[in-house]
Amino acid sequence: MNGYVLLALAIVAEVIATSSLKAAENFTRLWPSVLVVTGYVAAFWLLMQVMKTVPVGVAYAIWCGAGIVLVTLIAGVLYRQVPDLAAWIGIALIIAGVAVIQLFSKMTH
Repeated sequence: MNGYVLLALAIVAEVIATSSLKAAENFTRLWPSVLVVTGYVAAFWLLMQVMKTVPVGVAYAIWCGAGIVLVTLIAGVLYRQVPDLAAWIGIALIIAGVAVIQLFSKMTH
């Protein structure tokens, strides 16, 4: 399977796990806790598979950047933690940074 497809799946698993942390309430609620543990195990296993074909720096930059952006958006919906202007600027910079690495860095080849 394509490394970038696996990376997308790793990002989804990590976002599910991270977004479930608050609902798990210190691992006192079963199903959110199961999502946290399962999501992180799946995310890290998938990320290990990704790094067989995608450079580590590129994979990690995309994984972290996408995770930060998606978790921020989900937190806004689920927990009413709406980003302010500074947060939106930071998110835009993260996206720009990942785009620069992907589009212009020679380490992506």
